[in-house]
Amino acid sequence: MIATNFSNVRNHFKEVCDRVVQESDIAIITRKNDENVVLMSQAQYDNLMENLYIRESKANYQWLKESIQQAEAGKLVRFEVGD
Repeated sequence: MIATNFSNVRNHFKEVCDRVVQESDIAIITRKNDENVVLMSQAQYDNLMENLYIRESKANYQWLKESIQQAEAGKLVRFEVGD
């Protein structure tokens, strides 16, 4: 995680953006009066939003947790996809 001030980001914006995207990093941009900003890639943002959506419903989240437990226990079903 990068924590840097606004002036540094302004002076090195491309480099900060490249690091955020290429290294899946997050930048905390510090500003006066604790009005900080977070910079993340769209891929990270999309993933975060998807996870929030899944966890929004207790039933969906419980189903996901049970599915993960079944997969970890080797309880998988294989399907053949035909032409």
